[in-house]
Amino acid sequence: MQSLEWSSREHGAASDASADERVGVSLVRTLVGGGFAALILLLGASCASQMQVRTQSAPNARFGGRSTFRILQPPVPVGVPLGIIDPMLFNSVTNLGIREDIQRAFVDRGYKYSADSADLDVAYYATAAPTLHIRFFNYRYAWSNFPREYTDIDEYEAGTVIIDVVDPATHELLWRGTSVSRVYQDPDMYLVEIRKAVDGIVKKFPTAMPQATAKTGFQ
Repeated sequence: MQSLEWSSREHGAASDASADERVGVSLVRTLVGGGFAALILLLGASCASQMQVRTQSAPNARFGGRSTFRILQPPVPVGVPLGIIDPMLFNSVTNLGIREDIQRAFVDRGYKYSADSADLDVAYYATAAPTLHIRFFNYRYAWSNFPREYTDIDEYEAGTVIIDVVDPATHELLWRGTSVSRVYQDPDMYLVEIRKAVDGIVKKFPTAMPQATAKTGFQ
């Protein structure tokens, strides 16, 4: 009798342990599965948030000793209507926003803003329209020393942001950075995306270097 009772207890304990194991395994599977799902979502969001930035310098570009910049106002395109949130429309919310973002980004790289006289001119292109035609905006600087693979392209996809750095003395293009942002009809959301593109581009531009450092290589 005692052996039967003991056997029954052992069987009950084994059943309880087996049930606990099943619950434990199920819980681990749930947590692991959820963890992998969360990791996949996180990686997906990270990849989606990364913007591709492409830059190119002219073969004769020299940035040493240049410490000031100014931002050029986009020319009015002829026969091209611009939407109310288009960054190329003078005094639009996004136009003011992109200019502020560019100024802040270059200041963060060590440059000083100088509206009257500067070592570098900064031009920009951006659009909320389906296509950006950069030749519609004639800033009147030359691209003769720039690789043709860049200057031969006229049409860019919606959301493209281009920042050009120009020599104010020779009016030659020295450097170009390009990225693509998401386009939203909500100006505030669109400005957030423009800011990301501007920051990504300007971070690729050389930091300001004082004249003495540019000549000797030492501070």
